[in-house]
Amino acid sequence: MNKTEAFNQLLFLWINAGVNTPSWAVDTAIVLADDLIYLIPVLLLVLWLWGDGARRNQAIKACLVTLLALGANQVIGFVWQHPRPFMIGLGHTWITHAADSSFPSDHLTVFAGIGLTLLFGGAFRMAAAVLATGFVVAWTRVFLGLHFPLDMVGAVAVAGAAYAVVSPLWRMAGDTLTNLAETTYRTVFAHPIASGWVRR
Repeated sequence: MNKTEAFNQLLFLWINAGVNTPSWAVDTAIVLADDLIYLIPVLLLVLWLWGDGARRNQAIKACLVTLLALGANQVIGFVWQHPRPFMIGLGHTWITHAADSSFPSDHLTVFAGIGLTLLFGGAFRMAAAVLATGFVVAWTRVFLGLHFPLDMVGAVAVAGAAYAVVSPLWRMAGDTLTNLAETTYRTVFAHPIASGWVRR
């Protein structure tokens, strides 16, 4: 075992909930680890339905960054299979999960992809909220025994790389894509728009 992996496992054992961890802490962590991810589609929906053109532009770009990052995760997991802690009998696992590659974390990749796009787009407060929530999710998923800490570092790195790939392409075609999406939206949502329920 190399030093990086030894440190990864040591840090995991420090964070991971043990047999003496109160049940309320484990139960709370399970809710946070599993359910906070659903705030992301709600946020994107709010940005689109009630945001201005700049917010809609960011929402679409954030989706593309995140989808590219998640696709990269699948490639990484296929090329390099890194076992989850429970697959090597390390620590304690508090919820069931498929025995697939742990690196990088898909959950944190989503938060990082959205958060970094908002951050670099100037939406600092929203970005801070998304990234802080992502940190909570990352911590709880290590706490519950599903991931190693470096899986989370990898997730942020992949999301950052995806942002770097998408950004120059977005400068060339982003406005056109947003305008096309808005045109479709205004046709499909003509009645709610006319009724004032959502923004035109």
